[in-house]
Amino acid sequence: MATQFFTAADGARLAYQDEGEGLPVLCLAGLTRSMDDFDYLAPTLADCRMIRMDYRGRGQSDRTGAATYTVPQEGADALALLDHLGIARAAMIGTSRGGLVAMYLAAVAKDRVLGVCLNDVGPALQREGLEAIVDYVGRRPAAKTLAEVAQALPRTLRGFGEVPEGRWEEEAARLYRQGPEGVELTYDPALREAFLAAFKNPDATAWPLFDALAGLPVALIHGAGSDLLGEDTVAEMQRRRPDMIYGKVPGRGHIPWLDEGESVAVIRAWVGAVRDSRTRISE
Repeated sequence: MATQFFTAADGARLAYQDEGEGLPVLCLAGLTRSMDDFDYLAPTLADCRMIRMDYRGRGQSDRTGAATYTVPQEGADALALLDHLGIARAAMIGTSRGGLVAMYLAAVAKDRVLGVCLNDVGPALQREGLEAIVDYVGRRPAAKTLAEVAQALPRTLRGFGEVPEGRWEEEAARLYRQGPEGVELTYDPALREAFLAAFKNPDATAWPLFDALAGLPVALIHGAGSDLLGEDTVAEMQRRRPDMIYGKVPGRGHIPWLDEGESVAVIRAWVGAVRDSRTRISE
């Protein structure tokens, strides 16, 4: 699928892909990640219109500075993409940071959201996982080659087991790129400054954003070994939304890749719920 570009209100050139037909599903990536993360998800959404984007400062999108690397700005850019494509409402799958963006959009622009599937993220995040992000965000790895990165990933990404053959090599190529002097980041290093600014209050929660999902089909995919999404938070999410479609993925930490059997089952059930809800709304 060829990458396309659109221009945000401030002139930033942002990358996206748009493929397939049917229910529009906007896929929102994690903090440092790109739309390539959803390659593993594509077969599950083969009967949907799958839309994905690189946030500003990530992947192929323009780097616009730390002050613009915020959830509200990323939410505004997501809406601008939907406007660009002429899509009034979309279902949203949010991985980690992307889940926060999706919840934010449900709070500020609920009329644009058909439903939300959260991938290993909730309204409260564990300090352990946040501190792990602080350790690496914005910093080039010591590894000189992508092969060295792939060898190190099983040790640095905790909670993963029974990984498909070749997956660590694929992940290394998604996380970094090979430069003439070593391994380089695929995002603006200034993202570290933006994250540290947001990390000043690591105990802050986003329960009002989660509560804004009321009335929308909601699903949660949870890595069994996640260091970011705790069992207590999951329990409270289920208490507030007993109808939330839920699946725990064994052998996965933060974050599941979305091609696991448990992930696929949750996504398919959620897509069905969104379609049913959309039909009721249109009747």
